Amino acid sequence: MEDARRYTGRLAMNVLGAALALLMLAGGAQMAAAGKAASQVVIATALASPDRLAGDSEEDARRKAADVLEFMGAAPGQHVLDYFAGGGYNTELLSRIVGPSGSVTAYYSPGGAARSAEKVALRFANNRLANAKQLVANVNELQLPANSLDGVLFVMAYHDLYHTPKDATMTAANIGKINAALFQAVKPGGVVVVVDHAASAGGDTFKTVDDMHRIDPQVVKNDFTKAGFTFDGESTVLRNATDDHTKTVFDPAVRYKTDQFIYRFRKPA
Repeated sequence: MEDARRYTGRLAMNVLGAALALLMLAGGAQMAAAGKAASQVVIATALASPDRLAGDSEEDARRKAADVLEFMGAAPGQHVLDYFAGGGYNTELLSRIVGPSGSVTAYYSPGGAARSAEKVALRFANNRLANAKQLVANVNELQLPANSLDGVLFVMAYHDLYHTPKDATMTAANIGKINAALFQAVKPGGVVVVVDHAASAGGDTFKTVDDMHRIDPQVVKNDFTKAGFTFDGESTVLRNATDDHTKTVFDPAVRYKTDQFIYRFRKPA
């Protein structure tokens, strides 16, 4: 296994070097293709790292991690935000991809930080992710520097903004304010990528989220375009036409097999 990992690492670096050489020599469409190839190698290298936390690699295929990160355009030198980062699976991959010249912010609400504390402690132990930091703040009070982010990633997290507070200690998310703040924080040309469980069109979004942890993709599209982003494309690698949208995502019949949409929104340059 260790020999295979070393071989994978050497192969990735060789391909990366070739891709970068092409990038220097090519122009126009060829330059874009070479850049894409280089990004794919960096992502593959991150996924193949033997230093990832135990169990992470077992999730890669189910999550279609390579496809999601490529669709996001994750690349060395970027500054990115993992929104509602959970156990930090994507935080770590982004950290390895953006490298020492980039940075990753793993954002948590206070409740989310408490729920994820044990896994996050392992994730950040011994300065494993030197270019990553944790940020804990109420969703309505998150402050980010203007034009500071190349990308924002929501994975099974955007719908949580529509959850109805269960008691007086919780604050309802001001979704318009949150997305306006993200628009200010993302650089011109930067992106927000949303991966989430799809709900059927129509209905009460808050009830749908509370009951099933799903969200109508059109609601997400409307939210971000209202904030000023332009819809920039969809990846269908996680779509599943056989999913029963009337079931909660935790139902054993559909768990880990839900119909999931991946949308990309871009801030106009």
